[in-house]
Amino acid sequence: MSEAGEFIDLALQREGAWYRADEMRLRHGVDLQPGALQFYGSSVGAVRGTVRDALRRHSDLAHDDVTALSSELWAAPVFERRLAAVVLLQSTVRLLRNSDLTRIEGFVRTARLRALVDPLAVDVVGPLMEGLDTQGRGRAEAVLDRWVREPDVWLRRAALLAPLQAIRRGRGDWDRFSSRARSVLAEPAGPEPDGNVAHEAVALVLDEVAKSRPELRLAPGADGQANAAQ
Repeated sequence: MSEAGEFIDLALQREGAWYRADEMRLRHGVDLQPGALQFYGSSVGAVRGTVRDALRRHSDLAHDDVTALSSELWAAPVFERRLAAVVLLQSTVRLLRNSDLTRIEGFVRTARLRALVDPLAVDVVGPLMEGLDTQGRGRAEAVLDRWVREPDVWLRRAALLAPLQAIRRGRGDWDRFSSRARSVLAEPAGPEPDGNVAHEAVALVLDEVAKSRPELRLAPGADGQANAAQ
């Protein structure tokens, strides 16, 4: 393990508490079984503070160092380590590149928790894409267009939530979000426990947009599906 990775992991373990670990496991609906996600019982504040301290200690981390450290933290199935990887990427999003969406896709596929997928989408993928040039953003949008067609409902959720910050500020591509939303809503939610997470993401974005940009909406069209209205 790298020096930065070891620092973060040990700090998170020191900040942990068994009773919080049990509470978090129940809150996130994770069963006690071999191979299941584990919890140290560290608070979100402790995770954020630990990553902040690590970045101060290792202020010279470049792009490759950051992405390698994020993968190192994510590799162990421990919630706090994976949340630390998300916070690390949030904190260094200015360093990220279009090609990093492949790594993030792997994180989303294995996360399967709102508490990990949502900040990856809203606070990492969205800002990453806003920082790209026109050509790079076009390629990134093509990746998200693929995500929203994937059978994996968590990738669909991430694709829908990614532009939320930009849409709030009036800079996002509402037509593209609407197209993605319609493709998701055209299919029924699955029966499995997380089968509705993509549909839920559409509702979350619409609720947020209603507060900041009420002129945007998804209205039912003549074909019975939702169409964007502005």
